Amino acid sequence: MSADPPPRTAGQNVSRSAASAPSTVPSPTRSRGSDANAVEVRRSTRRRRTVSAYREGDRTVVLIPARMSEAEEQRWVRVMLEKLAAQESKRMLGDAELAARAEWLSGQYLGGRARPDSVRWVTNQNTRWGSCTPAEGSIRLSHRLQGMPEYVVDYVLLHELAHLLVPGHGRRFWQLLEAYPRTERARGYLEGVVAAARLPHLSGSPDDQP
Repeated sequence: MSADPPPRTAGQNVSRSAASAPSTVPSPTRSRGSDANAVEVRRSTRRRRTVSAYREGDRTVVLIPARMSEAEEQRWVRVMLEKLAAQESKRMLGDAELAARAEWLSGQYLGGRARPDSVRWVTNQNTRWGSCTPAEGSIRLSHRLQGMPEYVVDYVLLHELAHLLVPGHGRRFWQLLEAYPRTERARGYLEGVVAAARLPHLSGSPDDQP
């Protein structure tokens, strides 16, 4: 069996130590889920006790010892997904990184047609997640997004990039966002944040509709 593939430098990577495993050796590669939620489990005879995971595009790859049981595999997949999410939530992008991310997203999903003149964080947007002024070519993202998963920030950024091409929220606008595989997941995340803020034991927050 070939050696474990090196983690992609563009993704997030975490590693943990695993317990010893039984003697059975299931299939070396297993995929679960689909599209943005896909998880690929890769087994390796070279691994003895460690488990690691990283993002590969819209897929999460989890590397485990070949002799690990099915129950242990399921448990470690959950653990590693939680650790990746926590790691991503701590990563903060500065304005320069945000602008670079916008350029990449435009090229990846909008054919490079959306070219903002400025992309930056702002602290005065408490009723929306992001805003765009097409006449000025400027995009502003609310600081409240900082600390949220990267795919959520990417979605809001792509949403505002699409507004440079289509001002309103008509059918043509949403067709542009269909290329991004995590659109529905990101919208669901943001809707959950808003819903949680409405709970009695938490402070209220205005409605946000990206």
